[in-house]
Amino acid sequence: MGQDGLRISEFERISVVGLGYIGLPTATMFASRRYRVIGVDVNEKTVRTINRGEVHIVEPDLDIAVRSAVAAGYLTASTTPEAADAFLIAVPTPFDNGNHLPDLSYIDAAARSIAPVLSPGNLVVLESTSPVGTTERMADILAQERPDLTFPQNNGEESDIRIAHCPERVLPGKVMLELVTNDRVIGGMTPRCSELASRLYRIFVAGECIHASGPRAAEMVKLTENSFRDVNIAFANELSLICARQDIDVWELISLANRHPRVNILQPGPGVGGHCIAVDPWFIVSNAPDEAHLIRTAREVNDGKPQWVVDQVRAALAQHLAAHRDSTPHEVTIACYGLAFKPDIDDLRESPALEIAQSIGQDLKGRLLVVEPFISRLPKALAGYATLVPFEAAHEKADIHVMLVDHSAFKGSQVPDGTIIDTRGVWR
Repeated sequence: MGQDGLRISEFERISVVGLGYIGLPTATMFASRRYRVIGVDVNEKTVRTINRGEVHIVEPDLDIAVRSAVAAGYLTASTTPEAADAFLIAVPTPFDNGNHLPDLSYIDAAARSIAPVLSPGNLVVLESTSPVGTTERMADILAQERPDLTFPQNNGEESDIRIAHCPERVLPGKVMLELVTNDRVIGGMTPRCSELASRLYRIFVAGECIHASGPRAAEMVKLTENSFRDVNIAFANELSLICARQDIDVWELISLANRHPRVNILQPGPGVGGHCIAVDPWFIVSNAPDEAHLIRTAREVNDGKPQWVVDQVRAALAQHLAAHRDSTPHEVTIACYGLAFKPDIDDLRESPALEIAQSIGQDLKGRLLVVEPFISRLPKALAGYATLVPFEAAHEKADIHVMLVDHSAFKGSQVPDGTIIDTRGVWR
């Protein structure tokens, strides 16, 4: 049923391609409104997990919702697409770390996978955060794969298939709430495409469905939102570098500056992570390299912060060895607190904390302890370099303590003995 309590009969079956941090909650939300949802993912283990009514990611309330939707028969998962009335594509859009160019192969593959099961009247919505022009690229792939159907880029409002872009804009840890309450920006390739996509999202969205002028505007909206945040975080991170050089407490500085009625400086950290803020600005830069000067600089500031933290740990190690001349680097214990890209989640994507821990483990040769309450085993990047331990063990045994993520479980803890490198202000 839609938010008005009326069932939207034109969407009897909905397919969500990509069952990750956005796709699975979205699929579950439709299923919770008693719509038949087919979730598609290339990972067979993920499909089996969901079909058991279980989840493979940590997100508050998601496990209960998935269990209920699967038990009621409204949500099933598969490795191959099936016929549906609407298709939502929510696959990853990573980028090449070397040259910061977007990798659209997942979107291309998803489009080719659904093409054989498309039929006249279907709606295809791209949710994946994408460089400007990606929705049109997807539409061209679908047209190439299905020459028997017509598409908006050639047949406008009379096309067989409707296509739109609707970027997700939710906060990890609050996805199940914000999927419902947040406004959605919808950029259809024609006005009728936008309206059909709006009717789809009104099944569960209580926020406003706002029509952009087209998919390019909708794509740019998401990139702009995250670039705005990235630039503001870069300002805070650059302040932290300046304050460290001048022996000023950056958190005190920001707190005092924020007393100004028109100043709201964000908090610094070890860098910027996640699959949005750490990635999306590069999509703008890749499309407009000669114009995106500020956005590029902000990215470079935030991308450089992890190495600055590693340098602080290296300096702390040298000081420790100078004070304990009978010790060797291999005898020094370093503890890293947190690996996730933000507090109170298990998501390690593009995490600066993980990057820092990996560099410490590979380069500094000490005993590395890692505390991360939201994972049960270390990622492959740390295999052989670190040991996952409880907070208390690291607190007691480490000589150098590196606070990287301000998980709620860490806040209020006693300041440990030894050298402190606190990138989040937990032990101020």
